[in-house]
Amino acid sequence: MILFSWSAGLGLALIWLSRVLDAVYGIPTMADISQPTWDRTPGPEGNQVTVVVPARNEQGSIRDALERLMAIDYEGYRIIAVNDRSSDQTGRIMDELAEVVSPKLSVIHLDQLPPGWVGKTHAMWTAARRASSDWLLFTDADVMFRRDCLRRALAYAEQERADHLVILPWIVMQGPGEKMMLAFFQLLFVFGHRPWKVADPKAKDHIGVGAFNLVRRSVYEAVGSFEALRFEVVDDMKLGKVIKNAGFRQRVVFGHKLIAIRWAQGARGVVNNLTKNFFAVMSFQTWRALLACLALGVLNLVPFLGTLFAPSWSRLPYAVALLLMFLLYVGIWRQGEIEPWYFLLHPISTLLFIYAMLRSMLVTLWSGGVEWRGTRYSLEKLRKGLV
Repeated sequence: MILFSWSAGLGLALIWLSRVLDAVYGIPTMADISQPTWDRTPGPEGNQVTVVVPARNEQGSIRDALERLMAIDYEGYRIIAVNDRSSDQTGRIMDELAEVVSPKLSVIHLDQLPPGWVGKTHAMWTAARRASSDWLLFTDADVMFRRDCLRRALAYAEQERADHLVILPWIVMQGPGEKMMLAFFQLLFVFGHRPWKVADPKAKDHIGVGAFNLVRRSVYEAVGSFEALRFEVVDDMKLGKVIKNAGFRQRVVFGHKLIAIRWAQGARGVVNNLTKNFFAVMSFQTWRALLACLALGVLNLVPFLGTLFAPSWSRLPYAVALLLMFLLYVGIWRQGEIEPWYFLLHPISTLLFIYAMLRSMLVTLWSGGVEWRGTRYSLEKLRKGLV
């Protein structure tokens, strides 16, 4: 029994050690374009940008988001805001800003969603068709831009000759529930996507973030545009995947408070947001979702249980696994506002994430689809539309 317990604990410790070492060596290789060295202006050629902002029932954030975009300190850009069948004041606010405030802003109103499309992908595809710029920046209606964000991003993309650039957003968190859940989410991100490997053409790691996907228009068209992703729920990550798989140059950077977003309100808000797309991340496959729940439990709960209940000296490797886990929390703290003591809430976060995965799976299977912002998408069509 002691030998089995020791072997299991050693295996978990080695898994966490591999991730810690990967992060320790990988994260410092990622640029932070909020640093003074990137406070520069890109060259004038080939750096015209169209910022695409899809919105459905976003009256609470759309004014602030667009006003911040219109204050950007870079000349060569325009904004296309898409009112995607909103039933609130989103469209009126957009029109008011376009008519009174800024000639840089144009508005598209969509009244219907064609069959075979998810609303957001259709909105972004529609806007991109009207763009003639060198770059397309896809963002969300609740993302708040700092005025120098675009200029710095283009300067970096120009130097790196990037085809697709992602800035990791600053997550605004108000309360322990959000911090607890989002700390866990960042650990999952480290395990699943290794953003420092995105630039390696030999690695399969890829990325896409709905808050900031900057892509060359020629590359966007070469991978089939959003028409190729027209029925994808996790459109941002899939855009990154098809760009990386096509062999284009992908980069991901830090940008301390260059873009900010309040992703969810409280732990319950995080669970509700994940309900829409957690099962989609598993390609709507039940066995994958259940296996993911099992893996989450083993990797994240067993080290705590082993440290407390394993027999005799076999507790040691479980304690080492916990120490390594804590070191990752220290790393998260250095990049954001989540204090290392949230490590103590890690078991609760694990259980809530497992619950979110099971809830996403069961709700989707029971209802036969996904409902998001008032539109229902059938599971059969979502599975057929997977890329």
